Formats: sequence, structure tokens, C-alpha cells
Amino acid sequence: MTETAKNGLENVIFKIGGMTCAACSGRLERGLSKLPGVAKAAVNLAVEKAAITYDPAQVTLTEIAQKVEAIGFQVITDKVELKISGMTCAACSGRIERSLKKLPGVVNAVVNLAVEKATVEFYPGVTGISDIKDRIEKAGFGAHDLADTAEVDQEKQTREAEVSRQRFRLLVAAGFSLPLLLAMILHMLGIMGSVAHVLMNPYLQLVLATPVQFIAGWQFYRSAYTVLKNGGANMDVLVALGTSAAYFYSIANVLRNEPDLYFETSAILITLIILGKLLEATAKGRTSAAIKALMGLQARTARVVRDGQELDIPVEAVLVGDVVVVRPGEKIPVDGVIAEGTSTVDESMLTGESLPVDKKAGDTVIGATINKLGTFKFTAAKVGKDTALAQIVRIVEEAQGSKAPIQRFADVVSGYFVPVVVGLALVTFGVWYIFLDPGNFSRALVNFTAVLVIACPCALGLATPTSIMVGTGKGAENGILIKGAEHLENAHRLTTIVLDKTGTITKGEPEATDVIPLAGLAETELLRLAAGAEKNSEHPLAQAIVKYGQRQGIVLPEPESFAAIPGHGVEVTLEGRRILVGTRKLMQENNVEFTAELAAIEQLELEGKTVMLFALDGRLSGLIAVADTVKENSAQAVAALKQMGIEVWMITGDNVRTAQAIARTVGITNVLAEVLPEHKAEQVDALKKQGKVVAMVGDGINDAPALATADVGFAIGTGTDVAIEAADITLMRGDLTGIVAAIRLSKATMRNIKQNLFWALIYNSLGIPVAAMGFLSPVLAGAAMAFSSVSVVTNALRLRRFDPYRDRDTAA
Repeated sequence: MTETAKNGLENVIFKIGGMTCAACSGRLERGLSKLPGVAKAAVNLAVEKAAITYDPAQVTLTEIAQKVEAIGFQVITDKVELKISGMTCAACSGRIERSLKKLPGVVNAVVNLAVEKATVEFYPGVTGISDIKDRIEKAGFGAHDLADTAEVDQEKQTREAEVSRQRFRLLVAAGFSLPLLLAMILHMLGIMGSVAHVLMNPYLQLVLATPVQFIAGWQFYRSAYTVLKNGGANMDVLVALGTSAAYFYSIANVLRNEPDLYFETSAILITLIILGKLLEATAKGRTSAAIKALMGLQARTARVVRDGQELDIPVEAVLVGDVVVVRPGEKIPVDGVIAEGTSTVDESMLTGESLPVDKKAGDTVIGATINKLGTFKFTAAKVGKDTALAQIVRIVEEAQGSKAPIQRFADVVSGYFVPVVVGLALVTFGVWYIFLDPGNFSRALVNFTAVLVIACPCALGLATPTSIMVGTGKGAENGILIKGAEHLENAHRLTTIVLDKTGTITKGEPEATDVIPLAGLAETELLRLAAGAEKNSEHPLAQAIVKYGQRQGIVLPEPESFAAIPGHGVEVTLEGRRILVGTRKLMQENNVEFTAELAAIEQLELEGKTVMLFALDGRLSGLIAVADTVKENSAQAVAALKQMGIEVWMITGDNVRTAQAIARTVGITNVLAEVLPEHKAEQVDALKKQGKVVAMVGDGINDAPALATADVGFAIGTGTDVAIEAADITLMRGDLTGIVAAIRLSKATMRNIKQNLFWALIYNSLGIPVAAMGFLSPVLAGAAMAFSSVSVVTNALRLRRFDPYRDRDTAA
């Protein structure tokens, strides 16, 4: 989908077809970046997507797509057929067509009045089927899925078509190459029987090699022509150049009746490279398994109550406010709030946590989670692209399409690689022909071809994005949503982690533990006034007092005026009296004396309780202590972080004694206490200035600036939308073990990337000089090059077996 960025710019993701190596993605990136109106372009070879930031006032999506085509690639489109109701004449169908064509991302729309059907071609990264339906409905017509038409997974179809094409080419190439391979083997073994004589016939070899060169291998010529026409060079240029040299030199020798023929070299090279492409395309299809699995979780239908009747409708037709009925064993179709009934829900798809969660009226339920026991009704709150699942898919897709900083190295190398390799191959030819074996054109040509073929940069271009793709997908499966490749990379470098206390280390659901009336005020009256004063506050401590009062059966009065003082408390007018509830600082600023009660306050704080001071008409009239319980896994997570060598800090607005009491229970020694919400970001920045690589972990609105300031911001998924939006990594589980898991995943992914880069470079670093020295035949060079890409993708796929919650960071 297009999304608005800063300064009126918009972001769009295109699915790209036709890229074969890092040189392709680099050329496309450079070409798009030069287009007027394009502010930024990032092309990812592994996921075959281009993420583009552009100014719609200067350039249209169609012009961007045309630029992609001009550079030599394709923007993959999707197609949907919809049943249209309400049309009466050609003017209706024309109006729908015009309306759809104005929708951003729609390439073409054809509406057939006779069969009442609309066929719409669109860019799936820009618009979706729900947007198309909305546009038709806004035009005054109905849009419905065709009963016999399932939603098409165009990306899957495109990949399967590519696999089928490569399989056909491989069969053609292998069928004609086998006799040439047999002839070569017989010749090497010195077996010169009648079969060998037939197979070594130069005209037969020409007949066998030609279909391989120009049917199976035509893809290389076509791609090389397009690339060269646009001023670039990629692996197809090297393949076409190397195999053509061997093929046409052999034809020349056939015509001159010379014995040196290399038909088998060009044919077997093409066969091996196509085999590599087939294996690579098959393996790459598995790297996006996480996205496909997530999308497959979506319920297909929903049971809604309309006009007093229960109706089964497609999930796309559910509207905000609909009452939805869910029975045991069914998937919850959309996000909402339970209105009636109780149950337990399996939320493992969302959080990675296997234990079911109890749900009652007022609790939130998430689409695609599974209802285990009871029947309940809920009110739909988020549907379509606004559901948690849709947002998770979007985050993972964007992360998989982004570039990690480490990839810049591969991009720079691959950008210069092909021209340098052609130069090295020409130098190799010249040195052999002039100096090492003067006049031996055949020997020079063989070594020239070997250098060209061994040096293809495919593996280098795949090394980073395939690992990022699998790593971010693995994170999503385990409730770790990583918004970009750079955040996944940065997480492994962390040296310091700052943990917010409330809702992060603790459950964020504090309870009132002590109510101490003073100045002759009765306990019941203290609780009535304090709870009434706090009833309009959203702070967890305030809500603890309110809930405690409600449990005591107290009717809460309504304040005449209410003012929340961030980080300090509240000032309220209630029944004509001025009430202050909050910290010692609030009392000091309002000249309320509390020295006589200081010992009692400090004793409560030493017990890890937060003490709220209550002042009535300028006089201290009570103390209310509130305690927040520590999450079960907090101490375990802190210990694991320390074991990794990471410095752990706790930051809180609580006073020093309370903060230290909580910190001690989880094993934290570095405490930043009495920090106002607006100063949290300053504290994070101060740690960064000390040379530390800092992560901030929080769940509240007041944590958002600090999350954005940190090198990596972690949001606890049970927190607020604002915190989650500001964070770089969202932990869908509500405990701190997710931080440990995210760092382990980051380390495993970075190690996997480095392994891939090593293997990608070792092929070329060792292979080029070996080939140049004449120790590597073109056939072996082709095999090594073909399998280098396969080895890189296969190594990245090993990450799919990594469990970030169990495996140590030495795994994978």
C-alpha cells in the first residue's frame, strides 16, 4: 500500500521480476533514484521488491513502473475478478471503469456489463482488493467475490511459472548436452570406439550445441542485451560472453576443419547455470514462508448478527461495529472487544506464547487467534488492513524488503564487479595468448571463459537479503516484530539496555496495599475522596486506588475540576474542597508539610511500594501505598542479558527507595529514579554520549520519545499503540524474555549473513586467480558459480530451524 511519508512524500513497494544478481538490483536502484520526484529507492534482490519514496506531485506510479520496464525489468501486477451489482447501462460500467483507473496502483480496469464482471489489474504493493471494492461501492454499486474465483496469489504463481520455465530449459539443455558430455568423457578416457567417433563428429556437436545455446540459453542473451542497452552489466553478460566465445570459436574451427572444439563447454555451462537458477528459485520460494504462513492464518468467513439473525459472510465484508459470534474451535475473524461470554483463546500465532489466555467481557480479542472453549460475542473494532494480523504482515514485508547497513558493502562490490571481471578475463586471455602459451588461442579462450563464469556475483547479492528475510520471518513467528533490517542488525551490537519499570519489568497493574488516614480523617472517607479524585486519571497507580475503592463498595463522587500533573500526581476540586494526590514533590510545590510522616513513608518505600500522599485543603490527610508486582520472567531475562555482557538499567518516575527495592528483586544495580516522562529521552541520550549502544524498552505513551532516541527501541506489545509505533522492535509477548530472544535472533542472523558473505566472496577470491592460472576448466567454474547461489540461500534457510527463545546465541 502507498503510505504518506514526511514532506508530502509517499512510500510504495513494487514487486519486481527479471532480476538475476546484485548488479541488476544495483542498476535498478540507481536508475530509479535518478528519476525526477523519486527521493529514495531501495531494491532487494532476495525478496524481489523495490521500496520507493516519491513525490506524487512530480512523478506518478505509472511513470515509475515505466522506468522499471525501461531499465529491463518488470513490475509484477495482480489481477482480480469481481461480480458487480447495480449496473443498468453502459454509462454505469464506464463510470466504474473511470473511477477504478483513478485509484492509485490500478493499471487497468475492464467492466463487462453483460456478465456484470470487473477485471482489475493492479500493483499489489500499492492497492488491494478491499480498496478496489471500496472504490466500486463508493461509486454506488456492489462488489462481490466471484463464487468460482479464489483470490489469486500472483507472487506464488509468478514464482511457480519461473520454476516451470527453468525446468523446461533445463530439460532442453540437459537432453542436448548429455551426448556432448559423453563425448568429452570418452575422449578424456581415450576410448575411441564407433560411438565416440559419431559423438565427436563436429557437425553433430554443432547441431547438439545450438539448441542449448539459443533456446535454453536465450534468456541470457535477452537479459544481457537489455542490461547493456541501459549502460549496465550483470551476470548474464558474463554468461553470454563466455559461452558465446566458446560456441562461435568452435564454429570457426568446424569451418576451418580445426580439431579444437568447445561445444561441450558452452552447452554444459549453460546447463549447469540453469540448474543453479532452478535450485535457487525453488529455495527462494521457501524464504518467504513466514509471510505466507501469516497470511494463511486469516479466517475466511465470519458469523455476524444483523437484523437479529446470524449470517455467515466473507471476512472482508465485516464492518466496524458488527457483532460477531465465535464458537469453540473457530478462528476469530477480526479484532474487537468481547461484549458477551467468556472463553480461553490461543494467541500463539500473535505472541509465540503457547499457553491459552482467559477472556471475558471487556477484553480485547485479535483476528486469526483461535477460540478454544466457550462461545462469545464481540464487537468488531478493527477490520481489513487495520487488524493486528494485517499490520504484522505489513511490518514483516517492509522489514524483508529493507536493507541492512552490512549490505552496503555487497552493493558497492557488486556495482563494480562485472566490468572488473570482464577486464580481468581480457587480461587473462592476453597474458596466455602472448606470454604464457604464445599463439595458443584455444588455451587462452578456455581460461578467458573460466574467469568470466567463476566470477558471477549472484551469491554476493543474495548473501544479506536472504538471511534478513528468513530472520525477520522467524521473528514474526515468535512474536518479535522487527520493523527494518537495520534494527535487526543493530540489536546484535547492543551494550546497554534501559528498562522502564511500570508495565515492562512489572505487570503495570499495581494494587493498593496500605491506606493510612491522618489528621483525624476516617479511612473510608480518605478512600472515598482519593478514589473520587483519581477516577479521571489513566495512570496505573491512580487506577489501583480507584479499583480498590470500588471493591470496598464505595460510591465515587464526581470531581468538579481535574488536572493531571505529569510525573507528580493530580490536583482536583471535589465537593468544594481542594485535593492533591501524588508525590512528595507535588506536596513540596504546594507547601504541604509531610516531614512528620517521613519515616512511615520511607519504610513503605523500602518494601518496594509507591506511596501516594493525600492532601485535603492544603493539609496532609493520608498515605496510600500501592505496589506493582514484578513479571514472572523479568529476573530471568535480566540475568540472561547480563550473561550476554549487556549492562542493564532501570528507569522510573518512582522515588529512589521504591525503585531500588524493585530493581533488587530482578537483579538490576543501575537505577535511574525520579525521572519525569519528558526526561527519559535525555537519560537515554546521555548513555549514548558515553559511547554505549543503547536499547530502550517501554510500553507507555511517555516512553515513545525515549524509544525513538535509543539506538534500538523495544515496545512491549501489551502496551500502547503510540509506543509500538515509535519502537523499532515490538515484542508481542508481554515479558522481557522477548528482548533476549530478539538479541539472540539478531546475533544468529548477523552470523548467518557473514557466513554467506564469506562463501560468496571465497568462490570469487579463490576462483578467479585459479581460473586465470589455467587450473580451472570452464565446466567446473560453471558448476561452482551455479552452486554458490544455492549454497548461500540454503545456508540462510538454516535460520528457519533457530528458536530464539531456546537456542543460545552461539547456535545457527
